[in-house]
Amino acid sequence: MNRYWLETLGCPKNQVDGDKLAHRLEGGGYRRSHAPEDADLVVVNTCAFIEAARQESIEAVLEAAAARRPGARLVVTGCLAERYGDELARALPEVDLVAGFGHTIVPEAPPEAPVPVRLTRRAVKDPVLPASSFDLLELPRGPAEQPWAYVKVAEGCDRRCGFCAIPSFRGPQRSRRSEDIVREVADLVEGGARAHGGVREIVLVAQDLASYGRDRSEPGRAARRGAVPPIVRLLGEVDAIAQRTRLLYLYPSSLTDPLVEAVVATGVPYFDLSLQHVSRPLLAKMRRFGDGSRFLDRIESIRRLAPDATLRSSFILGYPGETEEDHDRLLAFLEDAQLDWAGFFPFSREEGTAAAGLPDQVPEELAIQRLRECAEIQDAITERRRRALVGRRLEVLVDRPGRARSVHEAPEIDGIVQVPEELPVGSLVTVEVSGSAGPDLWARPFELRASA
Repeated sequence: MNRYWLETLGCPKNQVDGDKLAHRLEGGGYRRSHAPEDADLVVVNTCAFIEAARQESIEAVLEAAAARRPGARLVVTGCLAERYGDELARALPEVDLVAGFGHTIVPEAPPEAPVPVRLTRRAVKDPVLPASSFDLLELPRGPAEQPWAYVKVAEGCDRRCGFCAIPSFRGPQRSRRSEDIVREVADLVEGGARAHGGVREIVLVAQDLASYGRDRSEPGRAARRGAVPPIVRLLGEVDAIAQRTRLLYLYPSSLTDPLVEAVVATGVPYFDLSLQHVSRPLLAKMRRFGDGSRFLDRIESIRRLAPDATLRSSFILGYPGETEEDHDRLLAFLEDAQLDWAGFFPFSREEGTAAAGLPDQVPEELAIQRLRECAEIQDAITERRRRALVGRRLEVLVDRPGRARSVHEAPEIDGIVQVPEELPVGSLVTVEVSGSAGPDLWARPFELRASA
Protein backbone atom coordinates (compact mmCIF):
# COMPACT_ATOMS: atom_id res chain seq x y z
CA MET A 1 0.00 0.00 0.00
CA ASN A 2 1.32 3.44 -0.93
CA ARG A 3 2.10 5.85 1.88
CA TYR A 4 2.18 9.65 1.91
CA TRP A 5 3.70 12.34 4.12
CA LEU A 6 2.30 15.87 4.03
CA GLU A 7 3.63 19.04 5.63
CA THR A 8 1.47 22.17 5.67
CA LEU A 9 2.85 25.65 6.28
CA GLY A 10 1.15 29.00 6.77
CA CYS A 11 -2.22 30.11 8.02
CA PRO A 12 -5.25 28.16 9.29
CA LYS A 13 -6.89 28.49 5.87
CA ASN A 14 -3.96 26.65 4.33
CA GLN A 15 -4.20 24.06 7.11
CA VAL A 16 -7.77 23.32 6.03
CA ASP A 17 -6.55 22.82 2.46
CA GLY A 18 -3.90 20.41 3.72
CA ASP A 19 -6.46 18.41 5.70
CA LYS A 20 -8.63 18.11 2.60
CA LEU A 21 -5.71 16.99 0.44
CA ALA A 22 -4.81 14.37 3.04
CA HIS A 23 -8.39 13.07 3.07
CA ARG A 24 -8.38 12.92 -0.73
CA LEU A 25 -5.14 10.92 -0.73
CA GLU A 26 -6.50 8.50 1.86
CA GLY A 27 -9.65 8.09 -0.19
CA GLY A 28 -7.40 7.15 -3.11
CA GLY A 29 -5.75 4.34 -1.21
CA TYR A 30 -2.79 6.12 0.37
CA ARG A 31 -2.02 5.82 4.06
CA ARG A 32 -0.27 8.40 6.19
CA SER A 33 3.40 8.01 7.02
CA HIS A 34 4.96 9.43 10.17
CA ALA A 35 8.12 10.59 8.41
CA PRO A 36 9.06 11.65 4.86
CA GLU A 37 11.73 8.95 4.61
CA ASP A 38 9.05 6.27 4.96
CA ALA A 39 6.67 7.70 2.32
CA ASP A 40 6.14 6.92 -1.36
CA LEU A 41 4.65 10.40 -1.89
CA VAL A 42 6.05 13.47 -0.10
CA VAL A 43 3.88 16.62 -0.30
CA VAL A 44 4.73 20.12 0.92
CA ASN A 45 1.72 22.46 1.09
CA THR A 46 3.37 25.89 0.94
CA CYS A 47 2.68 29.48 1.99
CA ALA A 48 3.51 32.56 -0.12
CA PHE A 49 2.05 35.45 1.88
CA ILE A 50 5.31 37.31 2.58
CA GLU A 51 9.01 36.78 1.90
CA ALA A 52 9.66 35.09 5.25
CA ALA A 53 6.87 32.59 4.58
CA ARG A 54 8.19 31.86 1.10
CA GLN A 55 11.68 31.26 2.45
CA GLU A 56 10.31 28.89 5.10
CA SER A 57 8.44 27.00 2.38
CA ILE A 58 11.55 26.64 0.21
CA GLU A 59 13.54 25.36 3.17
CA ALA A 60 10.80 22.83 3.95
CA VAL A 61 10.86 21.60 0.34
CA LEU A 62 14.65 21.18 0.40
CA GLU A 63 14.50 19.35 3.74
CA ALA A 64 11.81 17.02 2.39
CA ALA A 65 13.89 16.38 -0.73
CA ALA A 66 16.88 15.44 1.41
CA ALA A 67 14.84 13.19 3.70
CA ARG A 68 12.78 11.23 1.16
CA ARG A 69 13.80 7.72 0.26
CA PRO A 70 15.03 6.79 -3.27
CA GLY A 71 12.13 6.52 -5.71
CA ALA A 72 9.65 8.61 -3.70
CA ARG A 73 7.85 11.47 -5.47
CA LEU A 74 8.13 15.01 -4.17
CA VAL A 75 5.19 17.34 -4.88
CA VAL A 76 4.95 21.03 -4.05
CA THR A 77 1.46 22.50 -3.80
CA GLY A 78 -0.29 25.40 -2.05
CA CYS A 79 0.10 29.15 -2.41
CA LEU A 80 3.75 29.15 -3.50
CA ALA A 81 2.98 26.64 -6.25
CA GLU A 82 -0.06 28.63 -7.40
CA ARG A 83 1.73 31.98 -7.40
CA TYR A 84 5.14 30.94 -8.78
CA GLY A 85 4.45 27.64 -10.56
CA ASP A 86 6.81 27.81 -13.55
CA GLU A 87 9.51 29.74 -11.71
CA LEU A 88 9.42 27.28 -8.83
CA ALA A 89 9.62 24.26 -11.14
CA ARG A 90 12.71 25.70 -12.85
CA ALA A 91 14.40 26.65 -9.57
CA LEU A 92 13.88 23.31 -7.79
CA PRO A 93 15.06 20.35 -9.88
CA GLU A 94 14.55 18.18 -6.80
CA VAL A 95 10.76 18.50 -7.20
CA ASP A 96 8.81 16.06 -9.38
CA LEU A 97 5.62 18.13 -9.64
CA VAL A 98 4.55 21.68 -8.84
CA ALA A 99 0.75 21.68 -8.60
CA GLY A 100 -1.43 24.69 -7.80
CA PHE A 101 -4.91 24.73 -6.30
CA GLY A 102 -7.22 22.01 -7.51
CA HIS A 103 -4.64 20.13 -9.60
CA THR A 104 -4.04 16.44 -9.04
CA ILE A 105 -0.94 15.60 -7.03
CA VAL A 106 -0.97 11.85 -7.68
CA PRO A 107 -0.73 9.90 -10.96
CA GLU A 108 -4.02 8.80 -12.42
CA ALA A 109 -3.59 5.13 -11.56
CA PRO A 110 -5.28 2.56 -9.31
CA PRO A 111 -4.41 3.12 -5.63
CA GLU A 112 -2.50 -0.15 -5.37
CA ALA A 113 -0.39 0.50 -8.49
CA PRO A 114 3.29 1.08 -7.77
CA VAL A 115 4.37 4.70 -7.66
CA PRO A 116 6.61 5.66 -10.61
CA VAL A 117 10.23 6.12 -9.62
CA ARG A 118 10.45 9.57 -11.18
CA LEU A 119 7.95 11.61 -13.13
CA THR A 120 8.79 14.48 -15.43
CA ARG A 121 8.89 17.73 -13.47
CA ARG A 122 6.04 19.96 -14.63
CA ALA A 123 4.45 23.16 -13.39
CA VAL A 124 0.72 23.85 -13.19
CA LYS A 125 0.76 26.17 -16.22
CA ASP A 126 2.29 23.55 -18.51
CA PRO A 127 -0.37 22.85 -21.20
CA VAL A 128 0.21 19.10 -20.92
CA LEU A 129 -1.40 19.09 -17.48
CA PRO A 130 -5.18 18.77 -17.36
CA ALA A 131 -7.39 21.58 -16.14
CA SER A 132 -8.21 21.78 -12.46
CA SER A 133 -9.73 18.46 -11.46
CA PHE A 134 -11.42 19.47 -8.20
CA ASP A 135 -12.59 22.49 -6.24
CA LEU A 136 -10.35 22.69 -3.19
CA LEU A 137 -12.82 24.89 -1.30
CA GLU A 138 -15.60 22.32 -1.65
CA LEU A 139 -13.45 19.23 -1.20
CA PRO A 140 -14.67 16.96 1.64
CA ARG A 141 -12.51 16.43 4.70
CA GLY A 142 -11.90 13.66 7.18
CA PRO A 143 -12.41 13.63 10.94
CA ALA A 144 -10.35 16.01 13.06
CA GLU A 145 -7.43 14.71 15.05
CA GLN A 146 -7.91 17.18 17.90
CA PRO A 147 -10.97 18.40 19.83
CA TRP A 148 -11.19 21.56 17.72
CA ALA A 149 -11.21 22.23 13.97
CA TYR A 150 -10.79 25.07 11.52
CA VAL A 151 -13.64 25.37 9.03
CA LYS A 152 -13.00 27.53 5.97
CA VAL A 153 -16.19 29.29 4.87
CA ALA A 154 -14.89 31.26 1.88
CA GLU A 155 -11.94 31.55 -0.46
CA GLY A 156 -10.24 34.66 -1.84
CA CYS A 157 -10.84 38.33 -1.11
CA ASP A 158 -12.50 41.29 -2.82
CA ARG A 159 -10.43 43.90 -0.98
CA ARG A 160 -7.33 45.43 -2.51
CA CYS A 161 -5.16 46.32 0.46
CA GLY A 162 -1.95 47.95 -0.67
CA PHE A 163 0.36 45.36 0.91
CA CYS A 164 -1.49 42.12 0.12
CA ALA A 165 -0.99 39.89 -2.92
CA ILE A 166 -3.48 37.22 -1.85
CA PRO A 167 -6.29 38.26 -4.27
CA SER A 168 -3.83 37.86 -7.17
CA PHE A 169 -3.48 34.11 -6.59
CA ARG A 170 -6.46 33.20 -4.37
CA GLY A 171 -8.89 35.20 -6.50
CA PRO A 172 -12.03 37.16 -5.54
CA GLN A 173 -14.14 36.13 -2.58
CA ARG A 174 -16.13 32.97 -3.13
CA SER A 175 -18.35 31.90 -0.25
CA ARG A 176 -19.53 28.37 0.40
CA ARG A 177 -23.20 27.58 0.81
CA SER A 178 -24.22 27.79 4.44
CA GLU A 179 -25.89 24.37 4.20
CA ASP A 180 -22.58 22.78 3.21
CA ILE A 181 -20.72 24.50 6.04
CA VAL A 182 -23.29 23.45 8.63
CA ARG A 183 -23.17 19.88 7.34
CA GLU A 184 -19.37 19.85 7.65
CA VAL A 185 -19.60 21.21 11.19
CA ALA A 186 -22.18 18.58 12.13
CA ASP A 187 -19.95 15.83 10.71
CA LEU A 188 -16.98 17.11 12.72
CA VAL A 189 -18.98 17.40 15.94
CA GLU A 190 -21.16 14.32 15.67
CA GLY A 191 -18.82 12.08 13.72
CA GLY A 192 -16.25 11.98 16.45
CA ALA A 193 -12.52 11.98 15.87
CA ARG A 194 -9.69 9.52 15.84
CA ALA A 195 -8.08 10.25 19.18
CA HIS A 196 -10.83 11.68 21.38
CA GLY A 197 -14.55 12.02 21.88
CA GLY A 198 -15.33 14.59 19.19
CA VAL A 199 -14.84 18.18 18.14
CA ARG A 200 -15.89 20.64 20.81
CA GLU A 201 -14.71 23.92 19.24
CA ILE A 202 -15.25 25.14 15.68
CA VAL A 203 -13.04 27.98 14.41
CA LEU A 204 -14.49 29.69 11.34
CA VAL A 205 -11.83 31.16 9.04
CA ALA A 206 -11.69 33.10 5.78
CA GLN A 207 -9.59 35.87 4.33
CA ASP A 208 -12.45 38.32 4.95
CA LEU A 209 -14.71 36.44 7.34
CA ALA A 210 -17.13 39.26 8.15
CA SER A 211 -17.95 39.59 4.42
CA TYR A 212 -18.95 35.94 4.18
CA GLY A 213 -21.95 35.41 1.90
CA ARG A 214 -22.06 38.86 0.36
CA ASP A 215 -20.96 37.44 -2.98
CA ARG A 216 -23.93 35.07 -2.84
CA SER A 217 -26.48 37.72 -1.84
CA GLU A 218 -28.79 39.59 -4.18
CA PRO A 219 -27.25 42.79 -5.56
CA GLY A 220 -28.40 46.22 -4.50
CA ARG A 221 -28.85 48.06 -1.24
CA ALA A 222 -32.55 47.31 -1.08
CA ALA A 223 -31.86 43.59 -0.88
CA ARG A 224 -29.48 44.13 2.03
CA ARG A 225 -31.33 46.82 3.99
CA GLY A 226 -32.60 45.41 7.26
CA ALA A 227 -31.46 41.89 6.43
CA VAL A 228 -29.44 39.82 8.86
CA PRO A 229 -25.85 39.67 7.58
CA PRO A 230 -24.95 36.21 6.24
CA ILE A 231 -22.07 35.82 8.70
CA VAL A 232 -24.46 36.48 11.61
CA ARG A 233 -26.89 33.83 10.36
CA LEU A 234 -24.08 31.36 9.80
CA LEU A 235 -22.61 32.01 13.23
CA GLY A 236 -25.96 31.25 14.84
CA GLU A 237 -26.39 28.02 12.86
CA VAL A 238 -22.90 26.78 13.69
CA ASP A 239 -23.15 27.75 17.35
CA ALA A 240 -26.36 25.72 17.64
CA ILE A 241 -24.25 22.62 16.89
CA ALA A 242 -20.82 23.30 18.38
CA GLN A 243 -20.08 23.79 22.06
CA ARG A 244 -17.71 26.62 21.15
CA THR A 245 -17.64 28.74 18.01
CA ARG A 246 -14.79 31.16 17.35
CA LEU A 247 -14.20 33.64 14.51
CA LEU A 248 -10.76 34.55 13.16
CA TYR A 249 -9.87 37.58 11.00
CA LEU A 250 -12.46 40.37 11.15
CA TYR A 251 -12.02 43.59 9.18
CA PRO A 252 -12.96 46.55 11.39
CA SER A 253 -15.15 48.14 8.70
CA SER A 254 -17.34 45.02 8.66
CA LEU A 255 -17.62 44.61 12.43
CA THR A 256 -21.23 45.74 12.76
CA ASP A 257 -23.24 45.91 15.98
CA PRO A 258 -25.28 42.80 15.02
CA LEU A 259 -22.07 40.85 14.46
CA VAL A 260 -20.58 41.98 17.77
CA GLU A 261 -23.79 40.98 19.56
CA ALA A 262 -23.83 37.60 17.78
CA VAL A 263 -20.22 36.87 18.78
CA VAL A 264 -20.93 37.75 22.41
CA ALA A 265 -24.04 35.57 22.38
CA THR A 266 -21.96 32.49 21.51
CA GLY A 267 -20.22 32.66 24.88
CA VAL A 268 -16.86 33.04 23.11
CA PRO A 269 -16.42 36.84 23.04
CA TYR A 270 -13.13 36.64 21.15
CA PHE A 271 -12.49 39.39 18.58
CA ASP A 272 -9.59 39.05 16.15
CA LEU A 273 -9.53 42.49 14.50
CA SER A 274 -7.37 43.06 11.44
CA LEU A 275 -6.28 46.67 12.16
CA GLN A 276 -2.74 46.76 10.62
CA HIS A 277 -2.04 50.32 11.86
CA VAL A 278 -3.77 53.29 13.50
CA SER A 279 -2.40 56.34 11.62
CA ARG A 280 -5.08 57.62 9.26
CA PRO A 281 -2.61 58.87 6.59
CA LEU A 282 -0.78 55.56 6.62
CA LEU A 283 -3.98 53.49 6.57
CA ALA A 284 -5.09 55.52 3.54
CA LYS A 285 -1.87 54.48 1.78
CA MET A 286 -2.64 50.90 2.78
CA ARG A 287 -6.12 51.31 1.27
CA ARG A 288 -7.56 50.46 4.64
CA PHE A 289 -10.44 51.74 6.77
CA GLY A 290 -10.34 53.63 10.04
CA ASP A 291 -7.94 55.24 12.47
CA GLY A 292 -6.89 54.85 16.08
CA SER A 293 -9.78 56.89 17.47
CA ARG A 294 -12.41 54.82 15.65
CA PHE A 295 -10.73 51.60 16.68
CA LEU A 296 -10.64 52.64 20.33
CA ASP A 297 -14.34 53.55 20.20
CA ARG A 298 -15.18 50.13 18.81
CA ILE A 299 -13.03 48.34 21.39
CA GLU A 300 -14.69 50.31 24.19
CA SER A 301 -18.17 49.45 22.86
CA ILE A 302 -17.26 45.75 22.78
CA ARG A 303 -16.01 45.83 26.36
CA ARG A 304 -19.13 47.65 27.52
CA LEU A 305 -21.22 44.82 26.10
CA ALA A 306 -18.81 42.07 27.22
CA PRO A 307 -16.33 43.18 29.92
CA ASP A 308 -14.48 39.84 29.66
CA ALA A 309 -14.09 40.08 25.87
CA THR A 310 -10.72 39.07 24.47
CA LEU A 311 -9.23 41.24 21.73
CA ARG A 312 -6.42 40.40 19.33
CA SER A 313 -4.98 42.29 16.37
CA SER A 314 -1.99 42.45 14.03
CA PHE A 315 0.08 45.40 12.84
CA ILE A 316 2.54 46.12 10.04
CA LEU A 317 5.69 48.08 10.84
CA GLY A 318 7.72 49.90 8.20
CA TYR A 319 5.02 50.38 5.56
CA PRO A 320 6.24 52.85 2.90
CA GLY A 321 5.93 56.40 4.18
CA GLU A 322 5.58 55.44 7.86
CA THR A 323 6.92 58.34 9.90
CA GLU A 324 8.02 58.61 13.49
CA GLU A 325 4.74 60.39 14.19
CA ASP A 326 2.83 57.44 12.72
CA HIS A 327 4.84 55.08 14.88
CA ASP A 328 4.25 57.15 18.01
CA ARG A 329 0.51 56.98 17.33
CA LEU A 330 0.71 53.20 17.24
CA LEU A 331 2.68 53.03 20.49
CA ALA A 332 0.12 55.28 22.19
CA PHE A 333 -2.73 53.20 20.79
CA LEU A 334 -1.30 49.99 22.24
CA GLU A 335 -1.20 51.58 25.69
CA ASP A 336 -4.76 52.88 25.34
CA ALA A 337 -6.31 49.78 23.78
CA GLN A 338 -4.84 47.23 26.23
CA LEU A 339 -5.30 44.40 23.75
CA ASP A 340 -4.99 40.88 25.09
CA TRP A 341 -2.95 39.68 22.14
CA ALA A 342 -1.18 41.32 19.20
CA GLY A 343 1.17 40.27 16.43
CA PHE A 344 3.68 42.56 14.72
CA PHE A 345 5.19 42.06 11.28
CA PRO A 346 7.73 44.01 9.24
CA PHE A 347 6.48 45.21 5.87
CA SER A 348 7.18 42.79 3.03
CA ARG A 349 7.48 44.31 -0.45
CA GLU A 350 5.29 42.06 -2.59
CA GLU A 351 5.40 42.23 -6.37
CA GLY A 352 2.13 43.16 -7.98
CA THR A 353 0.85 45.12 -4.95
CA ALA A 354 0.27 48.86 -4.77
CA ALA A 355 2.81 49.21 -1.97
CA ALA A 356 5.64 47.70 -4.01
CA GLY A 357 5.97 50.89 -6.08
CA LEU A 358 5.39 53.46 -3.35
CA PRO A 359 8.11 55.98 -2.55
CA ASP A 360 9.64 56.44 0.91
CA GLN A 361 10.38 52.79 1.53
CA VAL A 362 11.36 52.33 5.19
CA PRO A 363 14.77 50.68 5.83
CA GLU A 364 14.36 47.13 7.13
CA GLU A 365 16.51 47.86 10.19
CA LEU A 366 14.20 50.73 11.20
CA ALA A 367 11.09 48.58 10.68
CA ILE A 368 12.55 45.87 12.93
CA GLN A 369 13.43 48.45 15.59
CA ARG A 370 9.87 49.78 15.56
CA LEU A 371 8.53 46.24 15.73
CA ARG A 372 10.59 45.54 18.84
CA GLU A 373 9.34 48.71 20.52
CA CYS A 374 5.74 47.67 19.89
CA ALA A 375 6.36 44.12 21.04
CA GLU A 376 7.96 45.30 24.26
CA ILE A 377 4.89 47.36 25.14
CA GLN A 378 2.43 44.65 24.11
CA ASP A 379 4.26 41.83 25.89
CA ALA A 380 3.95 43.74 29.16
CA ILE A 381 0.25 44.40 28.54
CA THR A 382 -0.42 40.75 27.70
CA GLU A 383 1.43 39.61 30.81
CA ARG A 384 -0.63 41.96 33.03
CA ARG A 385 -3.90 40.86 31.48
CA ARG A 386 -2.97 37.21 31.92
CA ARG A 387 -1.94 37.80 35.54
CA ALA A 388 -5.37 39.35 36.17
CA LEU A 389 -6.90 35.92 35.49
CA VAL A 390 -5.11 34.31 38.43
CA GLY A 391 -7.68 33.21 41.01
CA ARG A 392 -10.46 33.10 38.41
CA ARG A 393 -12.46 30.03 37.50
CA LEU A 394 -12.49 29.23 33.79
CA GLU A 395 -13.89 26.46 31.65
CA VAL A 396 -11.07 25.01 29.55
CA LEU A 397 -10.94 22.59 26.64
CA VAL A 398 -8.14 20.05 26.98
CA ASP A 399 -6.40 20.01 23.59
CA ARG A 400 -3.74 17.46 24.52
CA PRO A 401 -2.30 16.03 27.73
CA GLY A 402 -1.36 18.88 30.05
CA ARG A 403 -2.47 21.66 27.67
CA ALA A 404 -5.83 23.39 27.51
CA ARG A 405 -7.50 26.61 26.39
CA SER A 406 -10.28 28.82 27.70
CA VAL A 407 -12.37 31.12 25.51
CA HIS A 408 -9.55 33.68 25.87
CA GLU A 409 -7.08 31.68 23.76
CA ALA A 410 -7.38 30.77 20.09
CA PRO A 411 -5.64 27.53 19.07
CA GLU A 412 -2.05 27.70 17.82
CA ILE A 413 -1.65 31.49 18.07
CA ASP A 414 -2.25 32.50 21.70
CA GLY A 415 -0.98 31.31 25.06
CA ILE A 416 -2.14 28.12 26.73
CA VAL A 417 -3.44 26.90 30.08
CA GLN A 418 -1.25 24.27 31.70
CA VAL A 419 -3.38 21.62 33.43
CA PRO A 420 -2.74 18.18 35.02
CA GLU A 421 -1.83 15.63 32.35
CA GLU A 422 -4.40 13.14 33.59
CA LEU A 423 -7.31 15.29 32.36
CA PRO A 424 -8.82 13.55 29.30
CA VAL A 425 -8.17 15.12 25.91
CA GLY A 426 -11.38 16.62 24.57
CA SER A 427 -12.92 17.23 27.98
CA LEU A 428 -14.34 20.57 29.11
CA VAL A 429 -13.22 21.18 32.68
CA THR A 430 -13.78 23.99 35.16
CA VAL A 431 -10.42 25.04 36.55
CA GLU A 432 -9.06 27.64 38.91
CA VAL A 433 -6.10 29.61 37.59
CA SER A 434 -3.23 29.33 40.05
CA GLY A 435 -0.44 31.17 38.27
CA SER A 436 0.79 32.90 35.15
CA ALA A 437 4.06 33.40 33.27
CA GLY A 438 4.09 35.61 30.19
CA PRO A 439 1.31 34.40 27.88
CA ASP A 440 0.66 31.12 29.70
CA LEU A 441 -1.47 30.18 32.70
CA TRP A 442 -1.39 27.31 35.22
CA ALA A 443 -4.60 25.86 36.56
CA ARG A 444 -6.05 22.86 38.39
CA PRO A 445 -9.56 21.44 38.29
CA PHE A 446 -11.81 23.34 40.65
CA GLU A 447 -13.58 20.18 41.73
CA LEU A 448 -10.29 18.66 42.91
CA ARG A 449 -9.39 21.78 44.84
CA ALA A 450 -12.83 21.86 46.49
CA SER A 451 -12.64 18.22 47.55
CA ALA A 452 -9.11 18.69 48.86
